[in-house]
Amino acid sequence: MNGHPPAPQLEAVRTPLISMDPVMRIDDQSPAEQALVPARDRILAWIGDLLEQRQTPIVIALDGGSGSGKSTLAAMIADEIGVAVIPLDDFFAGRIPAPAWSLFSAEEKLCKVFEWARVCGDALLPLKKGEPARWFAFDFDSGLRSDGTYGLEHEPKVLMPAKIILLEGAYSSGPELSDLVDYCVLLDVSIEERHARLADRQDEEFSSDWHQLWDEVEELYFSQSRPRDSFDLVLDG
Repeated sequence: MNGHPPAPQLEAVRTPLISMDPVMRIDDQSPAEQALVPARDRILAWIGDLLEQRQTPIVIALDGGSGSGKSTLAAMIADEIGVAVIPLDDFFAGRIPAPAWSLFSAEEKLCKVFEWARVCGDALLPLKKGEPARWFAFDFDSGLRSDGTYGLEHEPKVLMPAKIILLEGAYSSGPELSDLVDYCVLLDVSIEERHARLADRQDEEFSSDWHQLWDEVEELYFSQSRPRDSFDLVLDG
């Protein structure tokens, strides 16, 4: 836990932010979305109770290993209620040359993986004050530059304030953000299933290099920094 009020017991959602029809759009959902419907419904109910019990805005970290479905679940939640979703991947430390990552220990990678100061200053702090957030996201699509680093997108992202701020990404429940995050949610999926999903969406060479760099970091984080029983809510993905 983060030293915050205990998470509420799950009850039916009772908030005007919820606008979903419980049987709507089933035919339009992808298989990945359909598999996450129980997790979506559970966290919506949980958020509804939070909104009744405490002041807003509330910052919720949606954490989980790579390939667990965090981004998909965050988008599904945003489709139903007025949340401000911050993709933590937007703040990847692309200024570190790609070859350097293989020289770092797992602990060093975990510390350096995101530009934590920008997450706080550009995104979380403004939204917590009820002000718009504005940041330049990590630009993976443009590829590596000549010096082995990645740049930022040319146009800023602007996110309007909301009662619920959803910080989505692996390591989002880490100590670097604990002063600003109110509750931490884990989307728990077996490593076998997550790796299978990643293999479906990444080419083989990229996937191999990625696992070599980051599997040990996820193991360190979810076994020592944030084990399953340290989360306020655990969802099966």
